Amino acid sequence: MSDCCSQTNTGKTVPKKQSCPINEQDYIRVPVKTILHHIKESWNCNLKDQGYYFCTDPDCDVVYFGEDGTQITTSSLRTRVGIKVKKTNAVICYCFGVSREDINNNANIKDFVIEQTKIKNCSCETSNPSGRCCLKDF
Repeated sequence: MSDCCSQTNTGKTVPKKQSCPINEQDYIRVPVKTILHHIKESWNCNLKDQGYYFCTDPDCDVVYFGEDGTQITTSSLRTRVGIKVKKTNAVICYCFGVSREDINNNANIKDFVIEQTKIKNCSCETSNPSGRCCLKDF
């Protein structure tokens, strides 16, 4: 039985960091799986077999970019990327829908998220547009 969800791996070495084609800052690689969970109409998305990276600059419209300079902007996503939004209601924990405002209003939220993360009740790789755990954002 084939694994229909597996990503083709050509054995190509992909750099861990790459410079954003817009702001020329270095950013960390993000799994294709993450991009597919956030991009509009992922079934129409034709991602190449290359490294993709997550731009965290709130002033840059690019969210993901490829080694070849491919750009995926905020308008191409179905998810509002909290790090790109300067509002207090911007989501920082996608697994549990926690915003900056929620954290400011309830000190127990961070403990809740930490506990859920410890017992592996999170789905950061697919839920968070960065593909990483949100705890550093608290």
